[in-house]
Amino acid sequence: MSDNKSFVLKKIDHVVFEQRHVPEIGAHDVLVEVKKTGICGSDIHFLVHGRIGDYVLKPGSDMVLGHESSGVVYQVGHSVTHLKPGDRVALEPGATCRRCEACKEGRYQLCPDVKFAATPPDDGTLGRYYALPADLAYPLPPHLSLEDGAMIEPLSVAVHAVSRLGGFKANQSIAVFGCGPVGILCMAVAKALGASRIVAVDIVPGRLEFAKSYAATDIFQPPPLAQDETRIAYSNRSAATMKQQLGISERGPTAIDLTGIRIVKTGGTYVQVGMGQSDITIDMSVVLCKELVVKGSFRYGPGDYPLAIALVAQGKVDLKPLVSHRFSFDDAILAFQTTRDGKSSDGKGVIKAIISGPDVDVNDM
Repeated sequence: MSDNKSFVLKKIDHVVFEQRHVPEIGAHDVLVEVKKTGICGSDIHFLVHGRIGDYVLKPGSDMVLGHESSGVVYQVGHSVTHLKPGDRVALEPGATCRRCEACKEGRYQLCPDVKFAATPPDDGTLGRYYALPADLAYPLPPHLSLEDGAMIEPLSVAVHAVSRLGGFKANQSIAVFGCGPVGILCMAVAKALGASRIVAVDIVPGRLEFAKSYAATDIFQPPPLAQDETRIAYSNRSAATMKQQLGISERGPTAIDLTGIRIVKTGGTYVQVGMGQSDITIDMSVVLCKELVVKGSFRYGPGDYPLAIALVAQGKVDLKPLVSHRFSFDDAILAFQTTRDGKSSDGKGVIKAIISGPDVDVNDM
């Protein structure tokens, strides 16, 4: 068990394969042999910029990438009773302290001492083995694939944003800005919860087409920014165009319950899920006069993984159409470059790329 080949970020735009020590586990932990890992936008961000906000890969340090993973339990700690070697599991890649105020309040995603995979200084899951607390390894129902298991992580992000924070209910409407994997999955969660209308917004026509085929009832491609037009003026113009084209009002049955600040109904909710640009301008007069609820969504919290698994297990969310590209572990560099480019050499657009674990067949789902 000394072979733990891993995919390691050494510095900006420099990744290598190297052997790492096999993690030791405690009484309440499990060691998982990682089988499938999805590439997240944050992985690309660390590769390209070496940081996300305050999370910085410091000079002289390195980090195993990856955090959207599933695998098979290899070893269990002596106090673990609900899992055994051979069990297929989805990995929740953030181990918290369980003692701080946030953890005790049931908001463990805000724990200041969280050890989150592929977030400096903690290693990620793109290796042969990954250790984590046993209660963060969720058994997969027999009819879910290991690829489904890897996709539970981004689906849990969407569950947290739409269901937990957005409080989304049946017969409500939602508009999602951005048709990347998490945006698409936010639409999928809304659909599973009984949405009456789902509007997808993106500047890339191909992504809008996929969104319409997958979950959206309506799509909107914003107009381009005009020369010398301010961001506020552009937001006003784009919002007005969207409302006119799609028949959206600020009150009544054609209003949108959960979406962006200028589109959402009076008294509605705006949830920011993706990182986006850190320096933006928000027209607070709109927030005040419409008495909006504005929330930031960070990863996932208690109950989000179980609900995500249940939605897939019950057939309410189908994750398979999102996996657009598959790569062997030895082709991880190509997988990252393809995701970074947004398309493969054949021109096919990337939605989600999955990397198989070391010595795992790409076609072994």
